[in-house]
Amino acid sequence: MIKFLDLQKINQKYATELKQIAADVIDSGWFLMGEKLNNFETDFAKFNGVKYAIGVANGLDALRLILKAYINLGQMQEGDEIIVPANTYIASLLSISDNNLVPILVEPDLENYNLNIDLIEEKITSKTKAIMVVHLYGQICWNEKLVALAKEYNLKIIEDNAQAVGATYKGNRTGNLGDASGFSFYPGKNLGALGDAGAVTTNDANLAAQVRALGNYGCSTKYVNNFKGLNSRLSDMQAGFLHVKLKYIDAENHRRREIAARYIKEIKNDKIVLPNLPNASENHVWHLFVVRTENRDVLQSYLTENGIQTAIHYPIPPHKQAAYKELNHLSYPITEKIHNEVLSLPISPVLTDEEVSLVINLINKI
Repeated sequence: MIKFLDLQKINQKYATELKQIAADVIDSGWFLMGEKLNNFETDFAKFNGVKYAIGVANGLDALRLILKAYINLGQMQEGDEIIVPANTYIASLLSISDNNLVPILVEPDLENYNLNIDLIEEKITSKTKAIMVVHLYGQICWNEKLVALAKEYNLKIIEDNAQAVGATYKGNRTGNLGDASGFSFYPGKNLGALGDAGAVTTNDANLAAQVRALGNYGCSTKYVNNFKGLNSRLSDMQAGFLHVKLKYIDAENHRRREIAARYIKEIKNDKIVLPNLPNASENHVWHLFVVRTENRDVLQSYLTENGIQTAIHYPIPPHKQAAYKELNHLSYPITEKIHNEVLSLPISPVLTDEEVSLVINLINKI
């Protein structure tokens, strides 16, 4: 069986270092807001080329806290609109609606599945305050038109960077492109913790201070609560684990690119739409390798029967979820086509060349 994502095998590579971190934290008796967190935040900020990195409990909270901080700073207010891709994972929308802001859905580009930047301007109103770009599947969603639009309409650009840690655009990493960025370190991410974890990055000192305070019950001094905050802190244990794995992320992303290049070059099946390989390979870190086919269920069943695990990211778009019943009447044909046809193939740094060949050969035979 080729697992879709073999987390045991991935973490086994660093088991000695991870176990030492666990022992260090246990022996120290310091579990929150300690040295391990400070060390990770410092090096994660350097890695991304930003001034500030703030550890939080998870990726959803990272986005929630960014928006909540902008509201506290008076740069947004309840009822304002945030443009967001229609085909994103539901967490992007949850962060918006949780702050009593309004998600304005925009169709993706069918060529790369990212937000279609050419469709943004027609959705901008007097209430629009930000564009939330999602670097979906690990590919950067960014261009100069996006930057110009934000400048013209005085909009914030918030990166949902849950899937693209380490990707670069013209020498700058994701997390240092927009005004603020939210990261997820869910165990299955390219940089994965051993539990839930997340971070916010920004170059805005005021925003960073707000996010840090809001994630700590709304206080920067113990027992002095200046805001109605949350309990969303990255533990020293998880920060220590992430600090270990941060050293290896570029090498692991490189291996993902190697596998993706083989899939794109060697899969020859005219019933399957392969992703485009970006001209600059650094623009994509291949968190997921997603193909499309009208016969998805047939393909998935066939691969399962032959010992290949796959996954669907994601079967139901946000505007068709019961959680957003107020959006259920809307139609986004491109988004719906994507969600009905996509299938994610195994891609991880621990896949062997032989396993990659097996996946390719099976797909070419069906």
